[in-house]
Amino acid sequence: MSFSAALTPTSEVLEPKNAGRALLKGQQTKQAIVQAAVSLSTRLGLEGLSIGLLAEVMHMSKSGVFAHFGSREELQISVIDEYFNCFKQEIFFPALQQSRGLPRLRALFDNWMKRVAVEIQSGCIFISGAVEFDDRPGPVRDALAHAVRQWQDALFRAVLQAKECGHLAVQADAAQIAFEIHGLILALHYEARFLRKPGSLAQANQGFENILQRNAQTQGAAPSLV
Repeated sequence: MSFSAALTPTSEVLEPKNAGRALLKGQQTKQAIVQAAVSLSTRLGLEGLSIGLLAEVMHMSKSGVFAHFGSREELQISVIDEYFNCFKQEIFFPALQQSRGLPRLRALFDNWMKRVAVEIQSGCIFISGAVEFDDRPGPVRDALAHAVRQWQDALFRAVLQAKECGHLAVQADAAQIAFEIHGLILALHYEARFLRKPGSLAQANQGFENILQRNAQTQGAAPSLV
């Protein structure tokens, strides 16, 4: 050890490590707060989310929660980002493991349906958020719209690839197909969560098959993938 190092107070030598630990703990605390906020928002909506309620759930002070988020708006945007990250992890990325074309498109829809089956009970931030912020311009609405557009773009690309692979007819309108598939999910939420109609999941699945059959490369059923 050098002479200068020997004269350095121990607290100063350990300071970088302590700072790193404090940073990690802060990040972990913030992530825990965001996850709790996501859970609350699915049930209460983004507008039902408040620093006070979150502090109560986390057994923290309001100032402690506020220290991680400069404003309620920043908290809401963090919730949207986390929710969309989970959406991608559960729906989009697993589907990419399937081959391009109809297998990937089916995987996207199947994964989406699995998530909706849960959301029927818990709620969906994208749907409730659209109602809350449809006519309220600002960063929260922008974050919501950006996330939904990313998913719609991914769905459209999957449909387009199905056409390119010859699994859908050349004349099939990819934008229209993506629109109809997205519409199935919206209708499913309304029918199953709001109206509590039995059989809604099966109807949505049949609707998806109907879309594929109407746009199949050959007349009749959708092409075999075996």
